[in-house]
Amino acid sequence: MGSVWDEKTIISPSLICLDLCNLESQVRLLEAAGLSMLHVDILDGHFSPSMPLGLETVRQLRAKTGLAFDCHVMTTAQDYFVDELLDIGVQQIVFHAETQPHIDGMLNRIRAKGVRAGVALRPATPLVQLEYVLEKCDTVLLMLINPGYASVKGEKQVPYADRKIRGLKKMIEDRHLPVKIELDGRVSEQNIVDYAGKTADIFVAGSTCLKRDDLPGSIAHLKTLTG
Repeated sequence: MGSVWDEKTIISPSLICLDLCNLESQVRLLEAAGLSMLHVDILDGHFSPSMPLGLETVRQLRAKTGLAFDCHVMTTAQDYFVDELLDIGVQQIVFHAETQPHIDGMLNRIRAKGVRAGVALRPATPLVQLEYVLEKCDTVLLMLINPGYASVKGEKQVPYADRKIRGLKKMIEDRHLPVKIELDGRVSEQNIVDYAGKTADIFVAGSTCLKRDDLPGSIAHLKTLTG
């Protein structure tokens, strides 16, 4: 399962954008399409004003698939959710810098369990937050829209997204680090064309580029964009 991290470009379909009443069958379609990873958003209805998925659903799905679970903790209080995900057996946990008082400590805590760890940043959070912890990050997730507002009509990727993505890439290259860049929030086909294989590594695929009623076709098309 660890080989997924060696892939040059990783498409990570968002679990909450799938048909939540038929998750197992949808995941089987993703497996058949040759994908290796699933993006799992954990929301508390507070930090992010939506809560579509429970931990028990994640636990049950973990027992039914070999896909790597790429977990994005979008909560105000993180400890409980991180501990539960570690117990479930996920492969990566990224948490938000904005609600974590001990970023260095949380990275240590996750990595001590043999799980990849990373920091997520909301659109307006500056990259300086990573100044002293970037070396400990396996992944940095950049949100391109404000968390929890994907269903808001007219919500678009922030206009400074490209500058932030390229700024992070420069930070990583300047320090010669193997940190992966993950993009999340209305990720589009154009985002994949612009950044795959060059600037970003992991693309969270949601409703903007996935069709629930044709997952195989959607995935096949996205793969043609990754080069």
